[in-house]
Amino acid sequence: MKAVLAEWLYCGYWEILAEPLSARRLYEFVYNMDTMDFPTPDVAVDSVTPQSLKARIDAGEDVTLLDTRMESEYDVWQITGDTVDSINVPYFEFLDDEIDEDVLDRLPDGRDFTVLCAKGGASEYVAGRLTERGYDVDHLEEGMNGWARIYEAVEVERYDGAGTLLQYQRPSSGCLGYFVHHDGEAAVIDPLRAFADRYLEDAEDLGVDLTYAIDTHIHADHISGVRTLDQRGVDGVIPEAAVDRGVTYADEMTLAADGDEFQVGDVTIETVATPGHTSGMTSYLIDESLLATGDGLFIESVARPDLEEGDDGAPEAASQLYDSLQDRVLSLPDATLIGGAHYSEAAEPAADGTYTATIGELEARMDALSMEKDSFVELILSDMPPRPANYEEIIPTNLGQQDVDDDEAFTLELGPNNCAASQGSLAGD
Repeated sequence: MKAVLAEWLYCGYWEILAEPLSARRLYEFVYNMDTMDFPTPDVAVDSVTPQSLKARIDAGEDVTLLDTRMESEYDVWQITGDTVDSINVPYFEFLDDEIDEDVLDRLPDGRDFTVLCAKGGASEYVAGRLTERGYDVDHLEEGMNGWARIYEAVEVERYDGAGTLLQYQRPSSGCLGYFVHHDGEAAVIDPLRAFADRYLEDAEDLGVDLTYAIDTHIHADHISGVRTLDQRGVDGVIPEAAVDRGVTYADEMTLAADGDEFQVGDVTIETVATPGHTSGMTSYLIDESLLATGDGLFIESVARPDLEEGDDGAPEAASQLYDSLQDRVLSLPDATLIGGAHYSEAAEPAADGTYTATIGELEARMDALSMEKDSFVELILSDMPPRPANYEEIIPTNLGQQDVDDDEAFTLELGPNNCAASQGSLAGD
């Protein structure tokens, strides 16, 4: 069976190499490998939902995972946590009639564990084979695909403006969004296309009308939901400063300029220009209580400046980012909450479970916020992580320059966001 798989992979690579190879096509090829048909296990295989696995991790339970995806996928994106022990053994190691002893030696000894893959097919097969050998295992329903569909809403308890403010959290990629509602109206900031229905359902459950869908910038790590929501009757808002990047649908949107305000009940959402991560990067001050900073400032790091103009334009963008942080963000009262559009493994949630912090807290723990400009620019350019997966395809999709269907959009944004500089190394000791 391994020989057959090797031949299939070999032929598959030659097939995609017969045409110009893009990162997008290679990623899709690797991601879809476990759509191959696997035999149905002869034994009953228990399964666990992504939501129940997440609940166990959140509760601090010890969780052992056998991740059967290819090593290249596992290395860039996996389920992590303080109590998570993750082991990578690709599924093709389990395809022989007799599983090699050296493979079995790599498995957890004397512990029950959960098998996972990209979509759930390979993991069910592997879990079945291990169950036959007496292992106490289950498998993750829908695999990492299902993990990527977890989207939780957590109330920001320290928010002291009018109404209620929720933070949406997507643990698979660290994406964050914000939903504020008051007196029958609501707005969502940095919505994801994959969860457009969710925002409308949440608004209905709360008995409010979703009035605005607002983007902070042209995202590079996920497909924006602003256009989808606008087509469903919500007023889509994008930064006026982002239009010059080639937005094709600007005439259909409300354009937010620095100082513009949007009303949601008695809540005032003020537009604050904060260029740096991108030329059109815009923050939104929600009732003078929380600044939704997009990718400009996170609670563990600051923005990377190289996704719009590349390495050549990064120094100028980093200098612009410094000015935005100092003049537009850190000039706000110390008690102002900061809520970015992402969080990384280095981020520690606040007591309420949200990834928020006050300006005073960030200044106290992040050295980068108190540096001189030259030192700041040098630091954030010195150690940038890999760029987000498929960002070359995601950016033109968000600009409206190309169309992708829902399934392709979901696949493109799988993986870590990597929108911050150094993922936490900018913080102090």
